[in-house]
Amino acid sequence: MADQSTHHAHGAEEAGKAYWSANLRLIFISLIIWALCSFGFGILLRPMLSGIAVGGSDLGFWFAQQGSIIVFLALIFFYAWRMNKLDREYGVDEE
Repeated sequence: MADQSTHHAHGAEEAGKAYWSANLRLIFISLIIWALCSFGFGILLRPMLSGIAVGGSDLGFWFAQQGSIIVFLALIFFYAWRMNKLDREYGVDEE
């Protein structure tokens, strides 16, 4: 009887580790996308993007002024959607 409860607890621990691993992977990917769009496209790669016109200005300026904010907002909604999906997959959802 003790073996079954130990096995069940071990399975729950493994599921918890997999859940947090998926959560951290999602966070790191989101942060990389956000950094690339805000710091990368808006600052570091701006000279390379200067020839591409968007809305009357170059693409690098657009990312520095609006694009990084739009990408950040999109990442917030994507993260919330994906975490709700992960919560349902691992049985930790609130509904």
